[in-house]
Amino acid sequence: MALIKGGRMSLDPFHSVGAEGELPADGDVLVTLARWQAQREELLGRPGRLGVKLASDQPPALIASDLGHFALVALEFPAFRDGRAYSYARLLREQFGYTGEIRAVGDVLLEQLHFMVRAGFDAFELDSADPEADFATAVGEFSVWYQPATDDRPSALELRHRHDR
Repeated sequence: MALIKGGRMSLDPFHSVGAEGELPADGDVLVTLARWQAQREELLGRPGRLGVKLASDQPPALIASDLGHFALVALEFPAFRDGRAYSYARLLREQFGYTGEIRAVGDVLLEQLHFMVRAGFDAFELDSADPEADFATAVGEFSVWYQPATDDRPSALELRHRHDR
């Protein structure tokens, strides 16, 4: 799995620790919501940055009061037809004001990257032979959008009104 951030391959500084895995003494860790809830104080006391992974049935409201502790929120796409993570990314950016990394994990399809970027994702775990080129192709397919999104690009209607002036 490749990690794409800023359109480029990136090394993942976060060590993913499941509910039962041993927690490293230091370094950046990505934990499940269950682990965060069970070991909050221990996680806050260790050196390194924290990330939390939310399953598709775990809305960001569950961590809203703790967002200041997280450098990363990973949102899971369990299947291509489950789009709750799009809504969660927008909630994190727009309602909760989260400015850290929002990473798409799981069944992340190239055809959906463009829409993920518009929803507020800025990092992606991709299964691809050429992830950088595939990412560039996917996000460059469209130049005009009908709806507003977190990326603050003008919609087709806004562009039309500007042109008509």
